Amino acid sequence: MNLRSILELDARLSDKMRVAEKPGALRSLAVFFAHSGDSWFWGAALILLWFFSNSIWKRWEAVEFAAISVLAALVMAIKFLVRRRRPEGEWGGIYRNTDPHSFPSGHAARAFLIAVIGAALGPAWLGILLWVWAPLVALARVAMGVHYLSDVMAGAALGIVVALAGLQVYGALFAWLTAWLGFSLW
Repeated sequence: MNLRSILELDARLSDKMRVAEKPGALRSLAVFFAHSGDSWFWGAALILLWFFSNSIWKRWEAVEFAAISVLAALVMAIKFLVRRRRPEGEWGGIYRNTDPHSFPSGHAARAFLIAVIGAALGPAWLGILLWVWAPLVALARVAMGVHYLSDVMAGAALGIVVALAGLQVYGALFAWLTAWLGFSLW
């Protein structure tokens, strides 16, 4: 199987999952989940939550915000290197106009990164909730026709890898700061 046949299979499978042009409850759910991973929403929510939360939540919010920022730059760099066009369609004009490239899915990457960090630093219920939510975001992006299945699979893998690396950096930085300051910031 060559690359061309793999991409054709990817396009066929993605098209079978598509609900963007089919009115109804499934489409409405897909629209909700497709938007729930928007970067502006997560950035604004994390900043707003910072002002109303305690130190345990502030730690989670700060790590999520920093990791999302690093991930965004990495996703954009890969998109401009690969330059895979999004699937044809009408829905998601803002995504199509501001970012015509689909590989990898930034929404899927962000959702899985958020889930990994939430499971590592948050309470168990948050980790479970985010691990249910992340695949729904990824599948909704395909269902709404702004990504191919391989885009969201690559995005999910990238988000998980960046989150795990970020948690390692966070752990080392936290230990160093605690030792240097003589007390914990959190």
